[in-house]
Amino acid sequence: MVRPRQNLIFDADDTLWENNIYFEEAFERFCDYLAHSSLSPSEVRGVLDEIEITNAKIHGYGSKNFARNLAECYHHLAEHHIAEADLKTVQEFAHQILEKPIELIDGVEVTVAQLAQRHSLTIFTKGDQEEQRLKIDRSGLGRYFEHAAIVREKHRDSYVDLAQQRHFNPSHTWMIGNSPKSDINPALAAGLNAVFVPHPRTWSLEHAEVPKTHPRLLILERIPELLDHF
Repeated sequence: MVRPRQNLIFDADDTLWENNIYFEEAFERFCDYLAHSSLSPSEVRGVLDEIEITNAKIHGYGSKNFARNLAECYHHLAEHHIAEADLKTVQEFAHQILEKPIELIDGVEVTVAQLAQRHSLTIFTKGDQEEQRLKIDRSGLGRYFEHAAIVREKHRDSYVDLAQQRHFNPSHTWMIGNSPKSDINPALAAGLNAVFVPHPRTWSLEHAEVPKTHPRLLILERIPELLDHF
């Protein structure tokens, strides 16, 4: 069966490769180092979430900004005198994320390699420009994509801008990702189609409700299932 050519836009982190698991590991090390006498890790996480929500509007995302957020959280919660060495230690938990391997999610490379033969593929990700470019290069997936766009935030207007810049016909354009907040809902709001592929370790601040039924929404369990539809 010959399928019409589509514009397939892929999220990167936790859609093409693992990402949040490394931030979770850094947070666990942070909690161990903080060793708070009364707050549970989930309560510490709540404090950090508030810091991240505020700082993302100013500094954006990525491991460098996560390091800043951990240091600020330590300032808030440490129960003893804070030495400069303490701040360097907690920031290093985040900096080490950059040294982690790029672990492709199961079936991703085979899937995008086949899809690239019959559709136009784009990577659309948010975060630090240098850090995200490095991930794309290290992933080895760049050769399958015609274009990669890195933005500060993924919202309705950023999808509209991408579609206009790339001259995408919205009815033939699909956003594929794991984040309801950044991938699915804003793409639908921009008039595009969307494919929701949930990830069990999606960052909590990316959680949101997706429509239970929507004429432009497809929900799959795994990336390789895209080959059944495109």
